[in-house]
Amino acid sequence: MKRLEAHIRNIPDFPEPGIQFKDITPLVKEPAMLRLAVNQLIHPFLGENITAVAGMEARGFIFGSLAAWELGIGFIPLRKPGKLPYDVQSMSYDLEYGSATLEVHTDALKKGDRVLLVDDLIATGGTAAASCQLIEKLGAEVAACAFVVELDFLKGREKLSKYNVHSLIHY
Repeated sequence: MKRLEAHIRNIPDFPEPGIQFKDITPLVKEPAMLRLAVNQLIHPFLGENITAVAGMEARGFIFGSLAAWELGIGFIPLRKPGKLPYDVQSMSYDLEYGSATLEVHTDALKKGDRVLLVDDLIATGGTAAASCQLIEKLGAEVAACAFVVELDFLKGREKLSKYNVHSLIHY
């Protein structure tokens, strides 16, 4: 994972003072690193009967859609409100400074689906936990959660304690 970590850029004081932003842009622009990251995200779940991959807007779309492609299954986008044109289910959750909502089409998943939730980074875990609840609201099962980066000191994994969580790089 050191090879991947070498392609993550630290941006100090973004988006606000005191935050050390982990920028994945250098990683995704290098085809070999992007392929390595996607392969390592899905590797523990090969043979686990995953039926769909879900990813949160926006960077989860990058890794999630590629993971779905590699697994030969569909990708389910979890979007910000007002972006999906069909009937939706919603899940609101708290952020550090306010709240947010994710939506998914009501027919995106069904009972019996086993979903791999994928995102670029887990910090406090609020978005991932809400995503898992949204997936379960449709009757599907969260088979596991996979992240390129985990900020261990923010303890986001604790909010996902009932799920199998796999992260490639830990800070």
